[in-house]
Amino acid sequence: MTPIKVITKHISGHRITFIAILCLFGLYVQSSQPAKNTRKKSDERIYLVHSDELKYDHFGNNPDAQVVKGNVHFTHQGAQLWCDSAYFFQEANSVKAFGHVRFKQGDTLSLNCRYAEYDGLGQMMRARYDVVLKHRKQTLTTDSLDYDRLYNYAYFFEGGKLVDGKDQLVADWGEYYLDSRQAVFKFNVRMRSEDRLIKTDTLYYDTRKSLAHIVGPNSEITSKESIVNTSDAYYDTRTGQAQLYGRSKMVDKQKEITGDSLFYVKEGESHGYGNVVYIDHENKNSLVCDELHYNEKTGKGFATKRAVLKDFSQGPDTLFAHADSIKLYTFNINTDSVYRLVHCYNKVRAYKTDVQAVCDSLVVSSLDSCMTMYRDPIVWNGSRQLLGEVIKVYMNDSTIRKAEIIGQALSVEQMADSMYYNQVSSKQMNAYFIDGKIREAESFGNVRSIYYPTDDKDSSLIGLNYLETDTMRMYMTPERKLDRIWTNKFTSVLYPMTQIPPTRDKLDVFGWFDEIRPKDKHDIFNWRGKKEGETLKTIKRHEAPLQNLKKS
Repeated sequence: MTPIKVITKHISGHRITFIAILCLFGLYVQSSQPAKNTRKKSDERIYLVHSDELKYDHFGNNPDAQVVKGNVHFTHQGAQLWCDSAYFFQEANSVKAFGHVRFKQGDTLSLNCRYAEYDGLGQMMRARYDVVLKHRKQTLTTDSLDYDRLYNYAYFFEGGKLVDGKDQLVADWGEYYLDSRQAVFKFNVRMRSEDRLIKTDTLYYDTRKSLAHIVGPNSEITSKESIVNTSDAYYDTRTGQAQLYGRSKMVDKQKEITGDSLFYVKEGESHGYGNVVYIDHENKNSLVCDELHYNEKTGKGFATKRAVLKDFSQGPDTLFAHADSIKLYTFNINTDSVYRLVHCYNKVRAYKTDVQAVCDSLVVSSLDSCMTMYRDPIVWNGSRQLLGEVIKVYMNDSTIRKAEIIGQALSVEQMADSMYYNQVSSKQMNAYFIDGKIREAESFGNVRSIYYPTDDKDSSLIGLNYLETDTMRMYMTPERKLDRIWTNKFTSVLYPMTQIPPTRDKLDVFGWFDEIRPKDKHDIFNWRGKKEGETLKTIKRHEAPLQNLKKS
């Protein structure tokens, strides 16, 4: 009996162990199975909601299609499609719609056309003939348009037109992205915005910002006032602001401006950077600089960085003037009495074939055609040099007609042999010019002169004539030779050439600054000032004593 019991217990133990292993294996299998996907799959099928008539044409061109007619209505993933009739390919999940096709997606997009093909799998709408796509406030019209619902953009390829409020765009090919509301137009692009017309090869347009990016050579922006030629520009149709790059040019009647970068705000500030060239063809002058700012409302402007004024009213003989900075002020703007002031300051240098000048600052007034030079000004006319505290030059069509030298006036003329100099010093001096040549000079106040008379027969020097007077007038021939001298009460002495005292050949205020003189139009950028001790002395003006009222 005992062995039998033992065997029974042993068998029972194995059974329990086996059952336990099966239970554990079952738990493992159950726990190792993946959890069921509870996410609801989107329905990609196209549904026919309604039609007045439905039939099959097994012997026609579309045997797999359901032929539906009359008030046809489809729906697909939130979009609605209506038409007069259609071929419904249920197995291929596609539709061919005919007649008064209408497509609507949400509250912001609708599409009308006369024929369309809709692919439910690729979510592609191919609309043809009299296509009108409306998205928010934008309307796109064309004859051939494809709308990709998957990427939410539409494109046309046989000519189209986009209307965005006051802005209208036409092109041969274009794309419109509904999410970003941006459009791309290419080939024969035309954009009309109020009074402006844009012609270009490629244009990017942001309908949210009303911002057009113009790309392509020979692009053009025209209006009643101006024409802009550019290859890279941004134009804000709301504000009229334009940002021009790629060496653009703007022409406004007789004026034009060219620069590497131009920024224009309608009836406001304009800025130019990088080799800016402003030309006034009417007045025959121009301004060249690397930075320019101008306000067309106030007529104020500022130019700097290698700024150069040019006056070419006298044909090829152009006047060039350079300064560190140039400011423009306009008075009585938009009236018949308008005039301008131009302030050139710091290291002014000017060159013209017959006239050259240097000073620290310069003011030009169109009111009286006067050019006033300050701080050690010097003017050269041929072999004659004029300098003083202030020099005023009056122009007549860019030709000098009169010069006034005020304070410490000095006139120096270099003789033909370049060894001797005719000299006149006074408190004030006036010089009169005819055809750009000095013909008369008059001096006032403490006049002193050194003059070398010549023999009429052989033009040899006779001697040195030193003269002191209060007023003197000198008259010259067109060849710049002395014709005669007029003076009132004077004292003078004539030294023969062999008896000139060593200290008498030059006045104590003599100075000849030919090394400072601009040599050509390129030399105006090379500043050369007077050496130490050669600048004019500061003379304190006589002031009336202050009067004090004393109580009695």
